[in-house]
Amino acid sequence: MQKALDLAVKGQGMTSPNPMVGAVVVKDGRVVGTGCHEAVGRAHAEVNALEDAGKLARGAVLYVTLEPCNHTGRTPPCTRRILAAGIRRVVAAMKDPNPEVAGGGLEFLKQQGVEVTLGVCEDRARKLNEAFVKYVRTGRPFVIAKCAATLDGRIATRTGDSRWVTGPAARQFVHRLRHAVDAILVGINTVRTDDPSLTTRLVDGHGRDAVRIVLDTHLSISAEARILRQRSGAQTIVVTGSAPPADKKAAVERSGVRVIQAELKNDLIDLQALMEQLGDLELTSLLIEGGSRVLASAFAAAVVDKVLFFYAPKILGGDDGVPICSGPGPEQMSACVAVTDVSVQRFDDDVLIEGYIEKS
Repeated sequence: MQKALDLAVKGQGMTSPNPMVGAVVVKDGRVVGTGCHEAVGRAHAEVNALEDAGKLARGAVLYVTLEPCNHTGRTPPCTRRILAAGIRRVVAAMKDPNPEVAGGGLEFLKQQGVEVTLGVCEDRARKLNEAFVKYVRTGRPFVIAKCAATLDGRIATRTGDSRWVTGPAARQFVHRLRHAVDAILVGINTVRTDDPSLTTRLVDGHGRDAVRIVLDTHLSISAEARILRQRSGAQTIVVTGSAPPADKKAAVERSGVRVIQAELKNDLIDLQALMEQLGDLELTSLLIEGGSRVLASAFAAAVVDKVLFFYAPKILGGDDGVPICSGPGPEQMSACVAVTDVSVQRFDDDVLIEGYIEKS
């Protein structure tokens, strides 16, 4: 199963809104076939593994990281291919989290005389597809809040300079993360200050760009902003209020950028409502990259699922830099946003703290 999970990761960034899945065919203690779901619309992992095994699949065991599908979607049901191949036993890491189909594939196989085992390496399988799990259950994207800060909690100096807080290794991790998610979100202040491209730039030159989303309540974005002139296969979306100036909206759209209108709350984009809209666009995962106002709003709106906070071994040494979150916070420590399942990782001298928002 660990091998199947390693294979599943190969589809990262390419399978959404489908899950990442890996499969391994074993006969007489020997691996005779392997496969993964390479990209949305292509054959599922089970089919690729069975084709790789060929005739050796008959009487073999199939290890798969997710319950085989028993319905027709973009591709035919995998359960039929499993039966046709003569697999005698299926070992699945986890059930399909979609409440409409959960358990159906495994139950069908059992009814057809195939031995079924469930729950092997389930924790790793569930984390691998945490975005898919949330999306199919709620219709909303899995939201990651990311920042890079000094040890005294500043993401930029008083002039807005933030290049670079962290080193090359940490920044490459972020580019791999951009490759993995469906969309990246920033606020208009970040666009004004940093003029980011929000593209994926991996050392090997590969990697896909995520959809770029800018929160711009009053549609004040400059026509010269780099994000409006980006050469990329991914779309750029500017989210604005309910009544943007028609001439400005038309000008932004002429650059090939999509403008969507969202509900406002306290004269800011209502992030809870926006998550529904992004889910309707089949965006299963969202990386919030800032700035401090957007991060604070995301935590206040309770839309964040996971945090990735990088800390560099630097101290700004003043109270006039840009904090991780800006605006009023709670009066009591008991009202803080709780983070659980915390892990720590080093990238050279930079430290990443990863954790999940504790849901009430």
